Amino acid sequence: MSISVKNLSFAYGSHEVLHDISFEIPEGMLVNVLGPNGVGKSTLFRCILGLNIGYSGSIEVNGKDIKHLPIRERAREISYIPQSHAPVYDYEVLDVVLMATGADLKILSNPGCNQRRRAYEALERVGIEDFAHRMYTHLSGGEQQLVLVARALAQNANTIVMDEPTSALDYGNTMRVLSCVRQLAREGLSIVQSTHNPDHAFLYSDKTLVIKDGRVDAYGPPYDVITSELISGLYSLEVEVNSLYGDKVRVCVPVKEIAHDRTENGKDGIDEVI
Repeated sequence: MSISVKNLSFAYGSHEVLHDISFEIPEGMLVNVLGPNGVGKSTLFRCILGLNIGYSGSIEVNGKDIKHLPIRERAREISYIPQSHAPVYDYEVLDVVLMATGADLKILSNPGCNQRRRAYEALERVGIEDFAHRMYTHLSGGEQQLVLVARALAQNANTIVMDEPTSALDYGNTMRVLSCVRQLAREGLSIVQSTHNPDHAFLYSDKTLVIKDGRVDAYGPPYDVITSELISGLYSLEVEVNSLYGDKVRVCVPVKEIAHDRTENGKDGIDEVI
């Protein structure tokens, strides 16, 4: 298993945020973590990354207990892509990606040919090799996020954690980033990412982990897990999960927004309601 979490609980002082969470993520799988604000998604990620270590239970990444790994060894096992990145200096894209190779370098040493080749290969893998010598801060939000994906690849870890990677992106860049991430999972990487959009889970994820009130509410393939009842209860909003194109696509629709049309027309314009 790429990630194995068993009986994980974590508290900030007397406030317990995560309660007895257990799940496993196999290699080569894209898992979406779904849940409203404040349920512990980011805290869960910080525990998996080894940033929050005061938890009970166990977390293993590629068979290694993350709590007891030195920072360099941890960086070889798991990489992280944040929601956004605000650099202090205006680096070239290649330099931003090269920063991820530091786990292989000694103190005060410079990246060599192997590290530079790995950085270029990561840019090629994401399809932005032409950006290598452009300034990072001159790129669009979607382009910057693809650079962060390349940086995670250059780190050479087989497991990637992504915290709402498309939250600030427009529709086109959101689709490009998620499509890229799905392809990386097909190539054998294990990726876990949080999202606020259940439609993204339908389109891109292999499994969906639903967190509610700090607990695992559901875990499994999105077509099995994401139902009208689950989404309505999760967000306190009446939602219907609708099937389109012979069930090749499913979407979540807030009932309140279509109730008026139903009253006037007397029928539902969607093919099927799950």
